Amino acid sequence: MTLKQMMAAGCMAALGTAAMADGHGGKVKVGMITTLSGGGAGLGIDVRDGFMLAAKGNEALELVIEDDQRKPDIAVQLADKLIQSEKVDVMTGIIWSNLAMAVVPAATAQGKFYLSPNAGPSALAGRGCHKNYFNVSWQNDAFSEAAGAYLSAQGVGKVFLMAPNYPAGQDMMKGFKRFFSGEVTDEVYTKLGQTDYAAEIAQIRASDADQVYFFLPGGMGISFMKQFAGSGVDKPVAGPAFSFDQGILGAIGEAALGVKNTAHWSKDLDVPGNAEFVANFEAEYGRLPSLYAAQGYDTALLLMSAMDKANVSDADAFRAALKDADFQSVRGKFAFADNHHPIQDIYMREVVKEGDVVTNKLVGVAATDHTDVYGADCKM
Repeated sequence: MTLKQMMAAGCMAALGTAAMADGHGGKVKVGMITTLSGGGAGLGIDVRDGFMLAAKGNEALELVIEDDQRKPDIAVQLADKLIQSEKVDVMTGIIWSNLAMAVVPAATAQGKFYLSPNAGPSALAGRGCHKNYFNVSWQNDAFSEAAGAYLSAQGVGKVFLMAPNYPAGQDMMKGFKRFFSGEVTDEVYTKLGQTDYAAEIAQIRASDADQVYFFLPGGMGISFMKQFAGSGVDKPVAGPAFSFDQGILGAIGEAALGVKNTAHWSKDLDVPGNAEFVANFEAEYGRLPSLYAAQGYDTALLLMSAMDKANVSDADAFRAALKDADFQSVRGKFAFADNHHPIQDIYMREVVKEGDVVTNKLVGVAATDHTDVYGADCKM
């Protein structure tokens, strides 16, 4: 762990030493494996900071934080350490679907609860679901399914699709095609972590697509948008929020203005608790929250709602308390489907400039009470 991570973990551990929660359960030890260095570190930092903001002052929660460096082998080693040596009760934090696939099945098979604050691979929503796995964010296809439906309703006829070649990228494109009624002119898969998009931009230029729809999270989206903005290619761009969220917009800047993106959360969403979350996050960390921060925040709220109802040592009771999802999400209404994935609304946002800040604003609803299509294959 870096010094900063040790300080963060130590802060929460110190809070946890008081040990007993009111009424139920005692202390819960949480192992957070997330990406805190290298490409995509901003996503993991936001999940961590959102989680810690929600858990601030909770003396029954002890948090151990580790950096997976966005490497599956490192994530597996850290998971083994947290389970075998640290004896954690609950695990969380993973950003990337390939890392989730490397860690989650083994963790849940050993009786640990896993609360996903981000990655939602289709394999864990369907046949690979598990009674101890709860996805608090979305199944990977969700935002792209909503975008496909929205762009179809807007009359878009032809679209160019692009995503990195890993489970989330494949899920995103499948989701978009599932709900898009027009023609897909091109479907391009790039290398995960790619930074040079000259070849792909040339393909877009040559395409007769009306619209570009891409999923390139973290630094990949920053690189592509800067290169695309300077290319002179005049095609509208849309995508899921992962390429246009607050931390990323700070790096892309005005090149992203006008881009539409789907999300389950926005800082201007008018639901109970959201304005307070945005204000408190900005006061604590000196920056606006992203949807990753919102997901980390909700993950902690979910966990603490279960801690209020049951002892983590009573797995059946604790699992039922998690399934109840008895907390006020900063997304508004939130529930779990039978496969422990969200039922939630998904919105369309547009990138705008507010004063000197490039940010998102809500422009419409893309899907209501959305849930994934894989639940029918989930047999718990």
